[in-house]
Amino acid sequence: MTGARQRRDGALAFIQHEAAGGLLLVGAAIAAVLVANSPLQGLYRSFLSAPIGLSLAGIALEKPVLLWINDGLMAMFFFLVGLEIKRELLVGELSSLGKAALPGIAAAGGMAMPALIYIAINAGDWVALRGWAIPAATDIAFAVGVLALLGDRVPSSLKIFLLALAILDDLGSIVMIAAFYTGNLHWSALLAAAAAAGALAILNRAGVTRLAPYLLIGLSIWVCVLKSGVHATLAGVVVAAAIPLAKEDGASLLERLEERLHPWIALAILPLFAFANAGVSLEGLTLAKLLAPLPLGIFAGLVIGKPLGILAASWLALAGGLAQKPTGATWQQLLGVGMLGGVGFTMSLFIGTLAFPDPAHAGQLRLGVLTASLCSAVAGYLVLRFSAPARP
Repeated sequence: MTGARQRRDGALAFIQHEAAGGLLLVGAAIAAVLVANSPLQGLYRSFLSAPIGLSLAGIALEKPVLLWINDGLMAMFFFLVGLEIKRELLVGELSSLGKAALPGIAAAGGMAMPALIYIAINAGDWVALRGWAIPAATDIAFAVGVLALLGDRVPSSLKIFLLALAILDDLGSIVMIAAFYTGNLHWSALLAAAAAAGALAILNRAGVTRLAPYLLIGLSIWVCVLKSGVHATLAGVVVAAAIPLAKEDGASLLERLEERLHPWIALAILPLFAFANAGVSLEGLTLAKLLAPLPLGIFAGLVIGKPLGILAASWLALAGGLAQKPTGATWQQLLGVGMLGGVGFTMSLFIGTLAFPDPAHAGQLRLGVLTASLCSAVAGYLVLRFSAPARP
């Protein structure tokens, strides 16, 4: 019982940290929209397109600020996501089939339904169809941040359900990025990355718990993956998988890294990503532009598809006896959580930048993601705010 209680308390503490990060994300997104529609918009665009060069071990890299944020800093975010996924799968809320059944099935439904709705709306447009995975994603920080604002009105079991669902959703997003948003492969760089990943696995098996070897090899993996054609952020997930979870002096290297990195990711890197990618221009915005197939597909997928997929999959799992409803939760509250799953924001914007690197679709992408995430957050909050608790 003590171990289970500690895991539950750790999950709830994680949720409280995410609440602060979620509020900063909202502020950064609002600031980006305001700047992009002010006299400072030229300075904003110039800053994001300014080139920065770096030379490492004879390898020269030069990218604009925007790509350093999206390819470099976001690799740190995916590294943290990888640490969270590994911990939850091994010792956390996803460590057994019974615990993982409901959030796993709900996450699958919550990814499939939005994708199908997007595909149905954009059928026939082969360029727009590249964005089918955009509404399949959920933003942990934003969604859990909204949930944390409700305090004791929502049972802790439901908060942990949303956290587990969002983590599995992130895992699905990682798989989709690796499988469907990879460019032309450079096999020499990919093989070098695989060899370095093998070296990390050897360190893990040998019980090495010092950070320096993992950091140096991880940096080389990031450079190799960046050159290979696979998106560089996936290097973060590969390195995270090799970080040891065995405890030493009361805490494992994985847990120490997670604790130290989380404030930097939540309070600095993710808000910076939001500020760099949420700056949509509202000039000439009309109802026709809002109802164009691409933003409409994203909006309908997140606002309608997410809660519908999560709720339908949860009902099937419970009706089939595959899982149990979170203790003290009602169907109305599960609907509210499903709506919060429609807050795609960071992950949806990130997948969107991979699906549509050209500026022609950037405005529609941001418009769809921002309006859908805002509507999902408000709707989910209101449903949960006025939902009655389950009877004892």
